[in-house]
Amino acid sequence: MQRLIIRGDPGIRKGAVIEYDGEQYVCFGINRQGDWYGPEEPQLWCTVGSESEAEAYERRQYIPMHLDVESADAEEVDVLQASG
Repeated sequence: MQRLIIRGDPGIRKGAVIEYDGEQYVCFGINRQGDWYGPEEPQLWCTVGSESEAEAYERRQYIPMHLDVESADAEEVDVLQASG
């Protein structure tokens, strides 16, 4: 499980399936940042992981501040399924 910060909005919502950097991820939760103040484009702070990590996310069996963080532009993310 990791945090993926997407600059721009590729049109995904909670439960979306995306491909980034050659790997497939499920978006467990998305926080949208920058609508009122901030950068010109919104940022989506997504908690992503494999399907097998869904139960750990739902039961909160992780520490959010200890997740690895990566950032990408919306163009670098391939949307396989827009929402769950």
